[in-house]
Amino acid sequence: MVASLLIPSLVVLEVLSGLFLIVFVLLHSGKGGGLSDMFGGGAGLSGGTSVEKTLDRITVVTAFVFGICCFLLAWKWK
Repeated sequence: MVASLLIPSLVVLEVLSGLFLIVFVLLHSGKGGGLSDMFGGGAGLSGGTSVEKTLDRITVVTAFVFGICCFLLAWKWK
């Protein structure tokens, strides 16, 4: 029962994490753009705003979930 639900739930999680990863990467600031400039903040010498630091953490967690799902799907796919 659990094994029959594992693959479809991993596929859904993989697709969702991939879409969120695309969105979060596009929200990052490049050379003078991104989320902080959109809302009027700028990156000073402190390494960025707290919004940018939070966005970095969310992006890393989303990339980790995407990678683990990719590994598990490659391992369990029949």
